Amino acid sequence: MEGVRVALYGLALLTSLSCTILLFRAYARQRLRLLMWSAFCFAGLSINNLLLFADFVLLPSMDLRLPRLIAALGGVLFMLYGFIWDAE
Repeated sequence: MEGVRVALYGLALLTSLSCTILLFRAYARQRLRLLMWSAFCFAGLSINNLLLFADFVLLPSMDLRLPRLIAALGGVLFMLYGFIWDAE
């Protein structure tokens, strides 16, 4: 069962990191600000997934809940800022 958890957390990290990279590449080509804010959001979510992997797989004795929540909140705040103040 441990192998499934490692694979699941690893795939979540790789997926969010892939979305981050693809969004930054799309922003570099098209220069749409919403793509930039989405990329920053996914960067925060990637950090959240990295900390989740570290919390449950690498360092199970440590509680990384607060840094995970801060990273996720930061990512969502980037997206919220992009939706509210950069709306055209």
